[in-house]
Amino acid sequence: MKFTCSTFELAVACSTVAKAVSQKAAIPSIEGILITAGEEKVSLTGYDLELAITTQIEAAIAEEGSIVIDARTLCEIVRKMPGETITLSADERKLCTIQSGNSEFSLNGIGVEDYPELPSVQNGTEIEIDTDMFSKMIRKTVFACAVVDTRPVFMGVKFEIEDNELRMIALDGFRLAIRKEKIQYDGEALEFIVPAKTLNEIVKISSESEETISISLGKRHIIFNVGAYSIISRLIEGQFLNYSKTILSGSKTQTVVSTDTLLKAIERTAIVITDRVKSPVRCIFNNNEIKISCITNTARVNDRISASVLGDKLEIGFNSKYFIDALKNADCEEVKIEMIDSIKPIKITPVDNDSFLFIIMPVRLTV
Repeated sequence: MKFTCSTFELAVACSTVAKAVSQKAAIPSIEGILITAGEEKVSLTGYDLELAITTQIEAAIAEEGSIVIDARTLCEIVRKMPGETITLSADERKLCTIQSGNSEFSLNGIGVEDYPELPSVQNGTEIEIDTDMFSKMIRKTVFACAVVDTRPVFMGVKFEIEDNELRMIALDGFRLAIRKEKIQYDGEALEFIVPAKTLNEIVKISSESEETISISLGKRHIIFNVGAYSIISRLIEGQFLNYSKTILSGSKTQTVVSTDTLLKAIERTAIVITDRVKSPVRCIFNNNEIKISCITNTARVNDRISASVLGDKLEIGFNSKYFIDALKNADCEEVKIEMIDSIKPIKITPVDNDSFLFIIMPVRLTV
């Protein structure tokens, strides 16, 4: 195998597909990037048995072939090469030579025989979604996924597609985020769960130049085609929580408040909270204002902001991070906060529509 291509294009492709490469694996080949040269194109693939990222770049092919090269080493070499073009070759002994400008590296490659076959989606359901809208929906929900959980379904975002509407739902047992938007889809109702890792990579790969993302949905895997990249992911199997039961019906206290004003007040209060000193933020809703405070072993903070408060006076505690995450992802000037009492979940929505919904579990106050 031998080809010559743009150093910059190869560096970008390598660093992107490397996101799907396994860091520690029983199969050495999946710690590398699969490189295949043929038909004036070079394809690059990273695959950790759950997520695969593939792409193609233009190249002058002198000899067709395939090789696997350790991802970390390859990315570092290509990124630091001095020339505008780069030549990569591999012989029958799997010895790879990488040359650019006056620099040349020789390193051992890995045979492609043990590289696992990528999953495919046969006769899948095809969906097209606006790239910018899809990326925003991911960013505004994926933050609520569990990072580590004994229930894998909490480590992904649930998709519900029906009647030209897409709903994305994420939760971790302490909070819930829901986003919904109109899309062009009038087929059968669909429900599936995509790992948060996959969706985060889609956001990173997406760019403003791509108008749509095409999706091919199978029974166990899903493919996202984003510009020059294909992201192939397993779906998370399992029963998602019946989240509708966590959404409160009715409220005894309602507040309409400036999103930015409340966010800044919570952020100021959270200054005294550290990883070692974890204390809830205490909020009192009453008389058209919100009193915000926090007491730790080393500090005390008090603040207050104006707000439209209707109903009963209510004192309630929150995890500051969850509250800040919700407000940062609200995308509107004012939010409506609905509460029943100090121990039931609160609901945060826009004032005049239902494009998003956040649920946060309160923290019991001891004093």
